[in-house]
Amino acid sequence: MLQSICVYCGSQKGANLAYQTATEMFGKLMAEQSIRLIYGGGNVGLMGIVAESVMVHGGEAVGVIPRFLVEREVGHTGLTQLHVVESMHERKELMASLADGFVILPGGIGTLEELFEVFTWKQLNLHNKPIGILNVAGYYDALLAFLQHSVAQGFLQEDTLSYLLVETNPAILLQKMLAYQPTRAFDKEKI
Repeated sequence: MLQSICVYCGSQKGANLAYQTATEMFGKLMAEQSIRLIYGGGNVGLMGIVAESVMVHGGEAVGVIPRFLVEREVGHTGLTQLHVVESMHERKELMASLADGFVILPGGIGTLEELFEVFTWKQLNLHNKPIGILNVAGYYDALLAFLQHSVAQGFLQEDTLSYLLVETNPAILLQKMLAYQPTRAFDKEKI
C-alpha cells in the first residue's frame, strides 16, 4: 500500500516553467490520493513548491533536513512535521525509511545522487519500493539515453533498468506508482 512517497527534486525552480507546473500538479495529486509527502524539508525551489502544493490541497508534508540547512534558513517551517537531523546521510536514511516509494522530479546533482542511491539499493535488494521518474519536458532524456548506453555496454542489466517507472504525465506516473507490484521476492526492509 502506497501511503507515502519520497519526492526528490531541485532546490531551484529550473529554467522551464513546465518543471514548476508539473511539480505543483504532482503535489496536488498526492494530496487528492491521501499520499503523504516525504521530502528534504526545504522551502525553496521545486522542493518548496511540492510541499506547498500538497499542503494547500489538504495533504501531509513531512520534511527531513540537516541542521546546517535549517541554520541557513532554508527549512520549511509550515510542514505537518519537520525532522531535523545531524547529517546528509541521516537525512537520506530517514527519508527512505519513511517512504513507501520514490519519485524523482527535475533537479540537480543532489537529486541525481538520491535517484542513484535508491536505484542501487533496489538493485541490491535492499528495498522493493517503486521508483518513478517524472520526465518533464524531456529533462531526463539524456540521462535515460545514458542508462540505455550503459545497458548496451554491459554495465547495467535491462531488467534492472526496468525498475524505473518513467512517465511524462504526473497523473499517469502516480497511477503507475499506485499499481506497482514487486517483481521479485523480498523478505524485509533493510533500509
